[in-house]
Amino acid sequence: MATVEKITPEQGWLLQRERAVAWLRVAFAVVAVFVIQLNPERVARFPELSFFSLGTFLLYSSTVLYFTRKRSTSSPISVLTTALDVVWIAVIVFSTGGTRTPFFFYYSFPVITASVRWGLRGSIPVALVGVGLYGIIRLTLAAEAMEAPIGIDTILIRSLYLLLLAGIFGYISEFEKKQNDRLLALSKTAAQAATLQERRRIMYELHDGILQSLATLILRLEGCRGRLLKTQTELAEEIESVENLTRDSMNEIRQFLAGKDSQPIASGMLIDKLREELRFLQESLGLDVILESQPENLTLPAVIERETYYVLREALTNVTRHSHASRVEIQLEQVNGTLKGSLTDDGVGFNQKNLRTENGIGLSGMQQRMNKLGGELLVESSPGYGTKVSFVVPTAVPVELSN
Repeated sequence: MATVEKITPEQGWLLQRERAVAWLRVAFAVVAVFVIQLNPERVARFPELSFFSLGTFLLYSSTVLYFTRKRSTSSPISVLTTALDVVWIAVIVFSTGGTRTPFFFYYSFPVITASVRWGLRGSIPVALVGVGLYGIIRLTLAAEAMEAPIGIDTILIRSLYLLLLAGIFGYISEFEKKQNDRLLALSKTAAQAATLQERRRIMYELHDGILQSLATLILRLEGCRGRLLKTQTELAEEIESVENLTRDSMNEIRQFLAGKDSQPIASGMLIDKLREELRFLQESLGLDVILESQPENLTLPAVIERETYYVLREALTNVTRHSHASRVEIQLEQVNGTLKGSLTDDGVGFNQKNLRTENGIGLSGMQQRMNKLGGELLVESSPGYGTKVSFVVPTAVPVELSN
């Protein structure tokens, strides 16, 4: 089975460039043959050499075109074809009228191709070689068809034209290469930034969704262990609750792997879901819990409910893990197009100066979720005085999240 060689976009662009050069070379060769057919007197002095140079140039051009259609050309081949172009054109000029040849313009072809390939460091040397060969033909007068050679002033003007052409195309080619390199660098940077952003998104989704669910599972299993000596009915109910939470976590994993946003709560069920979380903390951990909402039934878009739930659940997880609190209070208020919320505990608190040095991603993830909604999150805490997490978020869904 044949294999297809994969090439990078840059290699593809270089191949397209070489193909364009090959087609241009063929066009030059065909035009030269056609011009000689219109005016055969141009080859009256060296007919054999003229027909040989024109015919072989056409054959050479067609061969190079064939190979560029099959595969890309390497740097050594590019150097070889540029050298052959200069030599062949010098022979064509020599055999078709010397300095009076109509094909002087053909010297511009290798100059242009060298500038495209290597910039000024290619175009200027090729132009100087072309000028030198043209000057040698003029000085020897070997190719003049019984006529005096053109004046030295014309030679100088043509030489200046060729050098100026080399400078202009060489500069343009180098400028284009620098711009392409810059765009390529920006493209790589953008790709790396997008990859990093996606990794951060996955990290937050795993932490705030699946890992929080697993942390809750651990707490409930610990609660089950503490109830082993209690009634079988209470233990069965708790185990059934753990089973349901495990199923929900598995469903979240499936949705995440499928590229879908997980929805931890049904629309309009934010308050009920929070009551369920607090009931567990009260029954299993013995915390004094309070939930106040104004109005009692909030009317929020699904994305606002989702992000708010994740933020409050992360805050509750931190309470159970670190705060050693005896009381937790959640307050929510929807008014004038905004949702204001807070979670306060009476735990041990922490030094906020250490926030920037912490390795955890919980607080950072909460901040990211609020920022995504166009809201703000504030954490207030000090050792021995508990912690308060508060936020304000507009209830209007941002355009980029509404699609």
